[in-house]
Amino acid sequence: MRVTIAEVAQRAQVSKATVSRVLNGKPDVDATTAQRVRKVIDEIGYVPSARAVGLARGRTRTVGMLAPSLTWPWMGEVMQGIVDTLEADGYGLLLYTLNRGPESLNQFANHVSANAFDGLLVVEPPDALHYISTLYRAGLPVVMIDDRGSHPEFPSVTTTNRQGGADVARHLVAAGRRRFAVVTGPPHFGCTQARLDGFRLALAEAGLTLHPDLVVDGDFTTEGGELAVDKLIASGIPFDAVFAHNDLSAVGVLRALREAGRTVPGDVSVVGFDDVPVAGHTEPRLTTIRQPLQEMGAAAARMLLSTLEGQPMPDHPLVLPTSLIVRESAP
Repeated sequence: MRVTIAEVAQRAQVSKATVSRVLNGKPDVDATTAQRVRKVIDEIGYVPSARAVGLARGRTRTVGMLAPSLTWPWMGEVMQGIVDTLEADGYGLLLYTLNRGPESLNQFANHVSANAFDGLLVVEPPDALHYISTLYRAGLPVVMIDDRGSHPEFPSVTTTNRQGGADVARHLVAAGRRRFAVVTGPPHFGCTQARLDGFRLALAEAGLTLHPDLVVDGDFTTEGGELAVDKLIASGIPFDAVFAHNDLSAVGVLRALREAGRTVPGDVSVVGFDDVPVAGHTEPRLTTIRQPLQEMGAAAARMLLSTLEGQPMPDHPLVLPTSLIVRESAP
């Protein structure tokens, strides 16, 4: 059952009004008392309801969004889903990035302190998850988009990364490929491991294995895809298919294979992940796993708006399905 403010007050031996003043950072609470209240909050896991926080802070009908950068190739589609949903409900959007590192985060924190928005959508910024969790525990409604496998304490919208990886493997096996290479995403991203696990599992179901020396760490960039192919070729181990963990890496894979004199899909099939617009304009056009990016943004916005209207936050991530998009790079 949900912990109430009355329980916090009883355990801390203060009034509910005092607990409320501590939660809202009011300066008129004795420091020792405030510390005792915060300790109780941490111990019993109290999270203020969004409706109560909204009444205390005053509603702005504005939602904040925090993202590492706007240069991520799929960010535009995610934002379109968010904006369409918010505007339809009469909400505005305040956008923040972490392009300038700590300086950007400090500026964002100032806006949080000024109650500039009612709730927050987050595309997980590096090294900021602890701070976002602190805001959530203090009562700010938060929804994460593409949780990178970190499964935070607050709600999130993600996609079927493991299933997507498995679908790639099954498609390549059905096309007659037998020597597989993988260009992963950053190793610390949960989606990287999920996509690799799904790929390996589907190969095992077909009685096939993935050579460990044909798995190369990437960084989700075109340049990283090119460097990965150089390493794969230098290994001397034959391969006839490459699964790149995102479309930008796949673009680099295509470029490096062309420069190495390998034809696609004649010599090597190439599959990406995301289905960002560039996937339909490569030469050859890229077979890839489609993430429902616009739908993910819209679903996250709907989840946040429902919370602001007093609905309970879901206990588990909302997982939207991926789908295989077949084009000429791996028919």
